Amino acid sequence: MKKYILFISLFAAMQSKAQAPDDALKASWFTGNGTARNIATGGVMGSLGGDLTSANVNPAGLGMYKTSEFVLSPGFLMNNNKLNYRGKDTSSSKSVFNYGATGFVFGTPNRSRYNNGWKSSAFSISVNQLASYNNKISYRGFNNQSSFSEQYLEELAKDGADTLSALSNYIFGSSLAFRTYYIDTIRAANGSVAGFQSLVPLNTGINQEYNAITRGGYHEIAIGYAGNMEDKLYIGGSLTIPIMTYEKDLTFIETDATSNANNNFARMEYKESVRTSAVGVGVKLGFIYKPQPSWRLGFAIHTPQLMAVTDRIRSSMKTQTEGYAGFTEESSDNLNSGRAGQRKYNLVTPYRLIGSLSYVFSEDKDVTRQRGFLSGDIEFVNYRGARFSSQDVEDYDRVDYLDRVNDGVKDYYKGNVNIRLGGELKFNTFMVRLGGAFYGSPYADENISGNKLLLTTGIGYRNYGFFVDLSYSHALNKDANFPYRLNDVANTYAVQTGSTGNAMLTLGFKF
Repeated sequence: MKKYILFISLFAAMQSKAQAPDDALKASWFTGNGTARNIATGGVMGSLGGDLTSANVNPAGLGMYKTSEFVLSPGFLMNNNKLNYRGKDTSSSKSVFNYGATGFVFGTPNRSRYNNGWKSSAFSISVNQLASYNNKISYRGFNNQSSFSEQYLEELAKDGADTLSALSNYIFGSSLAFRTYYIDTIRAANGSVAGFQSLVPLNTGINQEYNAITRGGYHEIAIGYAGNMEDKLYIGGSLTIPIMTYEKDLTFIETDATSNANNNFARMEYKESVRTSAVGVGVKLGFIYKPQPSWRLGFAIHTPQLMAVTDRIRSSMKTQTEGYAGFTEESSDNLNSGRAGQRKYNLVTPYRLIGSLSYVFSEDKDVTRQRGFLSGDIEFVNYRGARFSSQDVEDYDRVDYLDRVNDGVKDYYKGNVNIRLGGELKFNTFMVRLGGAFYGSPYADENISGNKLLLTTGIGYRNYGFFVDLSYSHALNKDANFPYRLNDVANTYAVQTGSTGNAMLTLGFKF
């Protein structure tokens, strides 16, 4: 394709950039959020109750309310990232405002003589940001093992694409690479096309650079209800409406690591803009039981949440191939009448199981006489259970492709356990709190480190129907960031460490 002909018609089937198994983690691997009280104690809300965060963790905890309250939780998030890519260290940071559990709880005592043991009930409506996507990830390094271009060669080979298809059918990826000579044809002895090749000189190595700015969050509206039987058994459930917004602006650059001006490659710059919106529905159910006045046992199940997702994507590529074709550039806007590409699909998130045990010091029906608590949660999340599906069941190519993505999810991820511990000491109207949590790796490959260690603390004040809580959570993160994924060679990735600080303030008013 030394010089290609610009085809007048570009109405061939359009294939937008596809889902990757990594997309499944956005809606499942997070440390959660809530009120400042919940954060300060490490997120232990499986058996404690009496907090608005219960609607997102174990709704049975709402049953401990016998009065009503309004809660507001503004916060501030600080990301400090350290990344090592092929032996080279880089760092980046980003700070943003966020929020925790905010909403109303309406507690109602049951004064009927025919209550059959049900002493009270509570209804809540709240919104909580379970995860923030606001971040900046940057890294760079030298690579002589693989190139960004190879994903396009795999795509064309898998589809058995000819030059016409390569020009027109992959306008968010392979067609950009082909039109800018980042990849080109291989000619047989008779002049026919025998396949495709990359012009990147891997034998001498390339310098790679990844820069991504992400924005958005995973929010959850929860409508909860719980009942209290004899101040001993609490049963509750929440109807949850997850709302996800995600934006990603990515720039990936490859440059020749040598000064050779005659090897047909100097530089490639790929840019991608993704805008994702999603809404869904799910259910959370649980109970809390007091076998003894000071002991509380809790269990909750979070059903998989079904989400309808829409992605909008734009991409462009600029390539300098020196004497081969010089400087060339192309964009999906040029090939798609200025429109963003759109893909619609369904995502089913993993289920969660939570078991919890708490001990309350000086347990009393009058909570002002209680002197604190110790609590622990253990949570199982089936990360490999996330599933993608097409919204158009008659689009057989799309259905088949998403089946392969789901196979990748099962291969890349596993189920794992998260552990949370925390406590509170109460001094009349003042409280001090400490906690911690460990979130295990979702990756099936034991060579990939991925976990989150949280250290938490906070203080609180409660008096005359008003309360204020302040907390700080410091997360030590380990993760892996893949700039691209390949099937025929070992994938390269950046080892991500660093920390995330989360400061939260909760104001509450009883009425």
